[in-house]
Amino acid sequence: MSNPIVPLTLEGASLLHQMFRVRWDEWRVLDNQTRHSILTEATEWLQTQEGAEAGEQSAAFALLGHKGDLMLVHYRRDFVGLLDAQTKVQHLRLSEYLEITSSYLSIVELGLYESTRKIYDDLDERGLQPGTEQWDAAVAETLERQKKAMSGRLWPEIPESRYLCFYPMDRRRGEDKNWYQIPFADRQKMMHDHGMIGRRYGGVVKQVISGSIGLDDWEWGVDLFADSPASFKQLIYEMRFDEVSAQYAQFGSFYLALRVPSEGLAAFMRGDARGAVE
Repeated sequence: MSNPIVPLTLEGASLLHQMFRVRWDEWRVLDNQTRHSILTEATEWLQTQEGAEAGEQSAAFALLGHKGDLMLVHYRRDFVGLLDAQTKVQHLRLSEYLEITSSYLSIVELGLYESTRKIYDDLDERGLQPGTEQWDAAVAETLERQKKAMSGRLWPEIPESRYLCFYPMDRRRGEDKNWYQIPFADRQKMMHDHGMIGRRYGGVVKQVISGSIGLDDWEWGVDLFADSPASFKQLIYEMRFDEVSAQYAQFGSFYLALRVPSEGLAAFMRGDARGAVE
C-alpha cells in the first residue's frame, strides 16, 4: 500500500471575516435623525443574522488596536451565501461610513490525521487500489458517514462568547523545515500531540479551524472564542512549545475583538464602547 501523504479532510461552513475602519468624521456630521435611521436598518439586519440557524449566521465584533474598528464574521452554507452576506452589508446605508481594511475567506475544516491511516488500511484490506474508481467511491462513502457524525462541528453556530481572537497561519515550507515533506506518520503524531493541548482548553476556549489553501493568502484561519482574553494568551503560549508550532508554524496578523450584539451596535456607533459590549 502506498503511504497516504495527504491527510483526508472534512469541509463544512463557508466563512468570511470582514474588518472595517469607521469613517468617524463623516459619521459625526450626520444629524441625529439620519444616524438613527441608518442604525435602525443595520441593527435589524444584524438581529436577523444573529438569530439564523447554525451555519447561516453573522455577528459583529469591536476590534482593539489600529487594525480596524469593527469586524463582521459570516458563517454560511456556501460561497453564494457569503456573497449574499457581503452584498447585503454593502447595501446597508451604514456601509457608506465603513472602510474595509482587510478580509479573510475560508471553509470550516476538520483534519483527519487520526482517521486517514485507518481508512487507508481498511480499504487496502478490502483489496482496493488507490486511484481507482472503487477506491475513490469507498473514500467518499466513508467521509460522508463521518461528515454526518460530525455535523455539529462542521456547521457551527457563532459562539456568544465575549471575546474573539482571529488569526491566519501557515505550515513552513522553507529549505530547512518543510511540513509538506515530513513523512505522514510523523505529521500524524505531531498533530495528535498538538490537538491534545487544544482539548485541555475545550471548556474555556471554543475553536473553529477553517482551511483557506487556494482561497486566501494563508493556509488556515483560526477563530478562538472565550470569555477572557487571557485564555487566548495561555493557550497559544502553551502551543508555542509544541513541536508542530515551534518548528513548523507561521502566523499572520492577530485580531482581538469583543462581541457587539445587535442591541449594542447603536451604542458602539455613538462612542459608548462599554454600553456596546456589556
